[in-house]
Amino acid sequence: MSVVFNIQRFSIQDGPGIRTTVFIKGCPLRCLWCSNPESQNPFPEVGHRNSVCNKCGRCVAVCEEHAISVTAEGVRINRDTCTNCGRCVEVCLPRALETYGKETTAQEAFEEVVRDRSFYRNSGGGITVSGGEPLSQPSFVADLFGECRDAGITTCIETSGYAGPEAWKTVLPHTDLVLFDIKLLDPEYHLRMTGKNNDRILENLSLALSSGVPVIIRIPVIPGVNDSSETISEIAHFLSDKKQIKKVHLLPYHRFGTSKYLALDRTYGLDSLRPPEEGHLRKLNDIIESMNIGCEIIL
Repeated sequence: MSVVFNIQRFSIQDGPGIRTTVFIKGCPLRCLWCSNPESQNPFPEVGHRNSVCNKCGRCVAVCEEHAISVTAEGVRINRDTCTNCGRCVEVCLPRALETYGKETTAQEAFEEVVRDRSFYRNSGGGITVSGGEPLSQPSFVADLFGECRDAGITTCIETSGYAGPEAWKTVLPHTDLVLFDIKLLDPEYHLRMTGKNNDRILENLSLALSSGVPVIIRIPVIPGVNDSSETISEIAHFLSDKKQIKKVHLLPYHRFGTSKYLALDRTYGLDSLRPPEEGHLRKLNDIIESMNIGCEIIL
């Protein structure tokens, strides 16, 4: 059993071919640019969209914890007393309230994934488990991947790399491809930007590379954080020594998740940030390819 906050069918950015991506809640990192803040906590959470709230008060009436009030702006949730029970979501007619995350078994997730088996076969696709951090729920991922492999569906994890070695040992034998994030190399700067240093991540990169499972490196390109030519050159040089790595994906920063911070009553710390320009991304792409590593910009 795991808490899943989305199962996205017909995904084309989370590995080769047409894929179904299963997004798991729970992540040990707190990246300042995170586009899925609803993925960070490992439990279901209630979010609100005041733009569609009609201020009817039905949610207030059913909340046994008295955690909800209605203001001129719309719903207000006291996060200290809210238990995320979801009763308010059930009675919200305009769907201004929603629950991020649902307890899901590996079998239930598999039944959703297997529906598109013919598309995977024809496109070279399969299943990707992302997050949050998929390795925070290794037994769920291993069970789901086992079901998929038995059904002839290829498997992929998209990971921050931050997990204990036992999680890797549980998941890697059932995995056909690893999408491994590298954000920064400097451990202190990594700590400031993500809440954790990268010692464990770099150790796990070596573990993944030694497993024989193909690994593609993914670099989120964050303006003002890691998008300088010097930083990308440093990462490319680091990767060039690892002959198993044949491919790098550049993932340009985007602002699609900012509304979810409001829905969860959180402050988005990079509100003034804007996506990198295409010309700059191509320059970074060329730097990586100059190290004889294939590179692709994933838009």
